[in-house]
Amino acid sequence: MTQRQVEKTTNSQPDSEAMAQLARECSIELNVQDVRDLAASRLLLPPAKKMYVSHLPKQTWQQTLDACRAVSEAGFDPVPHIPVRLLDSERTLDGFLADAVHGADVREVLLIAGDYPHPQGPYTCVADILRTGKLAEHGLSRVSLAGHPEGHPKVSLTEIRRAEREKAQLAMSSGLETTLLTQFFFEAEPFLDWSRQLRADVPGVRLVGGLSGPASIATLFRYAVRCGVGPSIRALGARPTSLVKLIGEHGPELVMRDLAVARAAHPGLFDGVHFFCFGGFLRTCEWLRRVTEGR
Repeated sequence: MTQRQVEKTTNSQPDSEAMAQLARECSIELNVQDVRDLAASRLLLPPAKKMYVSHLPKQTWQQTLDACRAVSEAGFDPVPHIPVRLLDSERTLDGFLADAVHGADVREVLLIAGDYPHPQGPYTCVADILRTGKLAEHGLSRVSLAGHPEGHPKVSLTEIRRAEREKAQLAMSSGLETTLLTQFFFEAEPFLDWSRQLRADVPGVRLVGGLSGPASIATLFRYAVRCGVGPSIRALGARPTSLVKLIGEHGPELVMRDLAVARAAHPGLFDGVHFFCFGGFLRTCEWLRRVTEGR
């Protein structure tokens, strides 16, 4: 074995261990169709893992509640998405929170504005909900909020940064454990820069980086354009765009390793990672199991 190979083998072991730790601690997202795979996921994921339940545009609040109940019954920690612009009244908000807490053992929600041009009720932005104090009123102790290290396609970067800090400070002032969970990205550095600034500006907020689970390049491009992923899309664009590549699988190994190395070098810079599955929930669970086992 050459000296270079020895060095590569020696250096990769700590990286693998750090990656395994990130994988063990991560959260994961599922949609209502993925509920059918919860039994299988119990063989792949540790108990009590945090599972975010998405709320798609044509989905009913009851469907989200049913999925949260299934997640809880499977032994995991359900975190429903609440797009606040879809709430048509204060009564709907109260009803959803009450049913989530008492019927599905929910202890945390993810508040997002939602990409809808006009609100259906009294809530235009996440801060409107936080100012009501209703999360704590219904017994919730934790809240997740959206973070955008690379900006947003429809909102100025200045406004995004202002809103991130306002949301975090409002939630923390209400006594809620507060997490800023980011849009998914393909390069670590923009997220790490964002984390350094948030650590200085809003000490105490949890920072979690969003990653894509294994998915085809075509799928990732489609979601990246829709969700406004910014400069880090270069990491995908640099790949050959042949048909073979477009239908091939893209795993998050490289960005995961960069994040693991950064956290090992700077403990406390960020708090963990979250996986978006894009319809590949069980495939992502299987990938996470392999990473936690050092494979």
